[in-house]
Amino acid sequence: MERSGEGGRRMLADLLDASHLMPIELLPAKATACARAASFHEVLIYVADLQRNLLRLLPGDEAASHGHETELNVEGTVAGRAYQYGDVLPAAPLAGGVFEWWVPLLDGTERIGLLRVSSEHDDADARADMEALAALISLIIVSKRGTSDALAKLVRARPMSVAAEMQWNALPPRTYADGRVAISASLEPAYDISGDVFEYAVDGPLVHLTIFDAMGHDTAAGLSGALALGACRQARRQGAGLLEKADAVEAALLEQYDHRRYVTGVLATLDTRTGVLRWVNRGHHPPIIIRDNRWTTHLACPPAHPMGTDLGLRGIMCEEHLQPGDRIVLYTDGITEARSSGDREFGLARFADFLIRHHADGLPVPETLRRLIQAVLAYHDGRLQDDATVLLCEWIGPHLEPADTAADLTGLSSNGPREDGGPAGDLVR
Repeated sequence: MERSGEGGRRMLADLLDASHLMPIELLPAKATACARAASFHEVLIYVADLQRNLLRLLPGDEAASHGHETELNVEGTVAGRAYQYGDVLPAAPLAGGVFEWWVPLLDGTERIGLLRVSSEHDDADARADMEALAALISLIIVSKRGTSDALAKLVRARPMSVAAEMQWNALPPRTYADGRVAISASLEPAYDISGDVFEYAVDGPLVHLTIFDAMGHDTAAGLSGALALGACRQARRQGAGLLEKADAVEAALLEQYDHRRYVTGVLATLDTRTGVLRWVNRGHHPPIIIRDNRWTTHLACPPAHPMGTDLGLRGIMCEEHLQPGDRIVLYTDGITEARSSGDREFGLARFADFLIRHHADGLPVPETLRRLIQAVLAYHDGRLQDDATVLLCEWIGPHLEPADTAADLTGLSSNGPREDGGPAGDLVR
């Protein structure tokens, strides 16, 4: 068999070429066949379940997967550690000098799952080829998961409610990073979420952050949350500012429900060039900032009324100057108000302390939030009475490439008011 270099390139080229007209069910067998060009004997693909507690084998060639576990726990396993920390870790060496490795599947910073790769080589070239293969397989999975019921069923541990089905399909990926910001989100109860939604989007140097909590805990709450998210996106993409976006959400809710449903939320925009954060509070818990892993503060801002109530409270746009490394945390009341069997709330102090301690331990942000949700669930004996959602954004600092400057990313679209100011409303500093 051919060794690295040309073999690795041929492996990637052949798999990429095959992927265009390949259903995801054929991916394991095709990946193994193509990987032989780089001296890999076997490639197994494990994907993480919805709650990121299990790693499940993507079915493929039965002969190839014979003898391997079809499901692995994230907690307490070597595979789980590779997934949690994003590290390539060795599995037990096989007979005859064949080595096996756990290789994280990452789409940017989104954790898809793991590869289990076997090879007779244990060197830097083999590792580079494994990581390149994992990157390509991640892209293939992401490109096909929107149309694959087989994959959707594989990552579910139990049936999903209608409201949850709507919400998950409307949301962006739970993890994003681009050198200026790192964003991660978590939602529970994963199979029964109803009214909570989050949103982030990048527009040149601006990062938009949104969290909504719709009234109720049923399918109607899911419909309200989806309507709020759609109205917000439409307004934003037409150039609306923060206050105008909130007003657009309210108008959509009033038109559809005539004061019978409402949504609370925080809408924010971070300018990654300067660290200026602007936000509007519509009847929601205020954001918090975590700084230097030891200090937290509420971002006080006079709240306007919940969207859909039409109470006439004036919207205020507030402003905060962040420092590089600051973490903005948006959350819903299901996080802080989860109660123990002794009727004690999880609370804001415990919530902030958890984020600080686990970041100090060097955990990636998605893993910190995964463990946070586990802690909230455990505190509430595994059953939440309300949706619990967290959206966390770390401002790493300004990071503009020369191409960005050439493209003049200092402004926004010309068909509406600027997001970093705009003509309407008051500004509080």
